[in-house]
Amino acid sequence: MTRVAAVDCGTNSIRLLVADADPATGELTDLGRRMTIVRLGQGVDRTGRLAPEALERTFAACREYAGIIKEHGAERLRFVATSASRDAENRDEFVRGVLDILGVEPEVISGDQEAAFSFTGATKELTGRDHLPKPYLVVDIGGGSTEFVVGDEGVRAARSVDIGCVRMTERHLVRDGVVSDPPSEEQIAAMRADIEAALDLAEQTVPLREARTLVGLAGSVTTVSAIAQELPEYDSRAIHHSRVSHDRVREITEWLLRSTHAERAAVPSMHPGRVDVIGAGALVLLSIMERIGAEEVVVSEHDILDGIAWSVA
Repeated sequence: MTRVAAVDCGTNSIRLLVADADPATGELTDLGRRMTIVRLGQGVDRTGRLAPEALERTFAACREYAGIIKEHGAERLRFVATSASRDAENRDEFVRGVLDILGVEPEVISGDQEAAFSFTGATKELTGRDHLPKPYLVVDIGGGSTEFVVGDEGVRAARSVDIGCVRMTERHLVRDGVVSDPPSEEQIAAMRADIEAALDLAEQTVPLREARTLVGLAGSVTTVSAIAQELPEYDSRAIHHSRVSHDRVREITEWLLRSTHAERAAVPSMHPGRVDVIGAGALVLLSIMERIGAEEVVVSEHDILDGIAWSVA
């Protein structure tokens, strides 16, 4: 048994997992999970740089996580940074800040590495479940990018494309610095066209339509599941391995895209940091399901963070 800590720093959120890993049994026992919306990717698509206030929010979360890691006595720590820090001109500033606080240098991984970690985290505990036929298509809808991975026991093909919920929101739904409330039909159509073009790109590498089970990861997907179940609050146990039909995803997406900020914020399971970007994230999920003809999505709370932890163990 090895006590490990894993940090996943994405475009919208930063997350921590401290766990005991037993490679002999394939079990990962959670000791603590944290998620903080820091919006590290604020404005990156437009400016190419990490904003000072976004960096400070991220460093504040890192300081909190350092205390948790020390409290649990984790033996090993791996910090993985994804889309926003991969794209930014001033990522060295980000690297220095994390190193000073946590004592490890963040690994700005490639989209393919990101996809492999996501696949491991999402599917390791699905092995042997005959009612979920292979191959799996794992889709990790992040803030800046979405990863597509097709595989059986391991990864067969993977691709990362730039259609995350934050990037799509900033690119298509913001006018004069404000998110449209709600967006116009023209804005939604432009966003949908952008997503479809990215799916065309993904299909050049990944045989999306060969998948027999769609597994969806990250906050946009888990929030859609929470809404579908009408949960009175966000409940990871109820969300993990839930299934949401295509029709229900379509209904929820249509509602999110025509609702106001206040209406979305009133959803009891909605994290405040997702209110403005959940419509775009749901549309990415719906577009994927329609592209591959998926009747349902299997929702996983275990994702890239768990894959990172296994890589350390």
